[in-house]
Amino acid sequence: MKSSLSFADIIHQSDADLILSVELIENQIRETELHRHAFGQLVGSLEGLLSVQTESGWWVVPATHTVWIPPNTLHGAKSHGPFRGCSVYLDSKRSQLLDSSPKTFQTTPLLKELVHRAASWSDDTSQAVKNRLSEVLFDEIVNLPETLFGLLQPGLPSLKKMTDGLLSNLADNRSLEEWARSIGLSSRTLARRFNEQTGLGFSEWRQRARVLSAIEMLADNVPVTNIAFTLGYENVSAFIAMFCRVMGVTPGQYIQFNND
Repeated sequence: MKSSLSFADIIHQSDADLILSVELIENQIRETELHRHAFGQLVGSLEGLLSVQTESGWWVVPATHTVWIPPNTLHGAKSHGPFRGCSVYLDSKRSQLLDSSPKTFQTTPLLKELVHRAASWSDDTSQAVKNRLSEVLFDEIVNLPETLFGLLQPGLPSLKKMTDGLLSNLADNRSLEEWARSIGLSSRTLARRFNEQTGLGFSEWRQRARVLSAIEMLADNVPVTNIAFTLGYENVSAFIAMFCRVMGVTPGQYIQFNND
C-alpha cells in the first residue's frame, strides 16, 4: 500500500502485486474525465456525494458507501459539492477475485479505519506490517454488503435509445406499452429484453433512475418540491412516499443523516 500518490501517479503505475490506498478531500466540485487504469478501484464516500459514470451504467455513491470499478473500465466521476472520500486500488490478481462489473457496497467502520491507517503510513513503515494489513483490508472488501445505488444501461441500440431518452427526461411517464410501440416491439418482447439487458423490470429501472437522480439533486440542495415535479410526480407526497419506500427514509431524513 502507498499513500500520497497523485492522480497521474496512479494512472501510470504498473500492475504489480500492489494495494494502493489514498484519501481525498475536495472543497470544490471535482470532476474527472473518462479514463481507465490497470488497477481495480474501490471508491468510498465519507462526506458528500459522488456520481460515477461508465459505458454501461451510472452509480451514485452517498456518504458511507463505496463503488467498485473493475480494472480497465472506462469511467469518470463527479462530486456534488464538498467531498471527502478514499480510494483503494487493487492489482489485477486481487481484482479477479471480485466482481467483473461495477457494484456499490455499504462501507463498514472497519474498512474506513483500515483505509485510513494504510493511507497515513510513512515511507519507513515496514513491509511486513503493510502486507499483514493488506490481507485484512482485502478480506474486508470481499465481504462488503452490496447495495442498490447503480443502474445498468442496456446494450441493444433500440433499448439504449429508449433509456437515454428516459434519463434525459425522467418526468416522462409513458407506459411500457407506449414505449414498445415507439420502438416497434411488442410489450412482452420489450419487457423480456429489458430485464435481460438491465437485470430490472422497466418500472423498477425507471424508479431507481428517479431515486438516484433525486439523491444527486438533494446533494445539490434542490428543494424537495422541485425534485418531485422534475421527476414527473403530480404532488410532493407521492414523491416522498416513493423515496421512503425505496430508501427507507424520507428525503428530509436522508439529508439530515448525510449531513450529520
